[in-house]
Amino acid sequence: MGCLVSTPADSGGNRRRPGNIGEVSVFVPGFRIPKPLDFSQSLGDHLPKSLVERLSALRTRIVVMAGHEAPTITRTRRKTATQHGGSTLADLIQALEDYLPVLLGLVKDGSPLQHMVQFVWVNQEDDAEETAMSNAWYEVLSVLHLMAMLLLSQANLLLLPRTSSDGYQPKVSEESRRASIDIFLKAAGYLDCAVKHVLPQLSSELRRSLPVDLAEGVLRALCLQALGQGVDIQLGMAIDSTKATLAVKRRLACEMVKYWQQAQDNIMNLPLTNGWGEKHKLFVKWKYVEAKATAYYYHGLILDEGNTEKSHGMAVAALQAADEYLKESKRACEAFNMALPLSRNPPLWGTMKYLSEKIPRDTSSKVRINRDLYSHERGVIEIMETAPQLPDFALALKPDEYQLPPLDPSWNDNITKGQNVINQLKNNDRK
Repeated sequence: MGCLVSTPADSGGNRRRPGNIGEVSVFVPGFRIPKPLDFSQSLGDHLPKSLVERLSALRTRIVVMAGHEAPTITRTRRKTATQHGGSTLADLIQALEDYLPVLLGLVKDGSPLQHMVQFVWVNQEDDAEETAMSNAWYEVLSVLHLMAMLLLSQANLLLLPRTSSDGYQPKVSEESRRASIDIFLKAAGYLDCAVKHVLPQLSSELRRSLPVDLAEGVLRALCLQALGQGVDIQLGMAIDSTKATLAVKRRLACEMVKYWQQAQDNIMNLPLTNGWGEKHKLFVKWKYVEAKATAYYYHGLILDEGNTEKSHGMAVAALQAADEYLKESKRACEAFNMALPLSRNPPLWGTMKYLSEKIPRDTSSKVRINRDLYSHERGVIEIMETAPQLPDFALALKPDEYQLPPLDPSWNDNITKGQNVINQLKNNDRK
């Protein structure tokens, strides 16, 4: 069960997209926005008035807040206080968290109520402007997705360099970096829950009808993106630490490659060709190539610690691969920023600020020292083909274990009437 309606992209003006989203450290593919609905029309005869009004009030709050925030949230800003008529990201996340336990009453124990309300959301990555489904699990999925996107937007704000008090150069504080890792894991937890516990509640037919924004591949890619960026922050902190060994840095870099490779594998064949979707693909490609540059660099440094001619040759090959991947990542970054909506890089900081200087310099130095190992100048293709294989490490960073919240007490308060209605609806279905 579950009626589906998708509105073509050229049918109206509900989907508002900025032309420029400013500085991007963490990519967020727009925000799906819920459209207003009247719970009393579909549930008024089946649930107590107080429960219907509570559902309506909670969802209307989200509709108003999201509608106000969405056009501006995707543009870079450092918003710290609630504005008149608006909200902070945290306020909107809290509104969604308040709504979810009440919403879950519609799907409890396979209740027929889950099919009685048509939920409509405006898409961002899909060609269809909006998607409507008469299934409350679609609403739960949409809520979890929006919660995750809001957290990624929070992480982006935390990871935009700020001018330091000494006026020296923009940087991201250690406090912000640590906080961002927690946010990445929390966002990954929402997305992991969506894939493992919510998508399976929808029939295969409904899952095929979901907008690409909510496709399993996109949800998995976003989860992996969050974990990959979390490892990137860990690596940056390791680079700043005098206690972190080369082996630790290489392991983190190699893990980062695997996260981004898996993210790319999940979305490369999806129809992400419309605005945000195309930009999403380009972001994953850029970060995957950038991660490979980082991993080959640290792998090369460790190989160079060997005492044989072979190990030095392999070290040079790894460092040359790192240099080529770094150049490719700069091209991929430019392609990402030029794709609509336009974006730009914040001032370099962290891992890539360090490596953008170290990789070319160390590669040039090692090639010069070991030039007797090579009788000819090697081209890009040969460099890539002869690069030593990266070591394979198990992925250490995992999503937070998020579980759907327990049912809101308001359902227990109204359980007698509600259960009688549910039993009646189930009996009618059997006739």
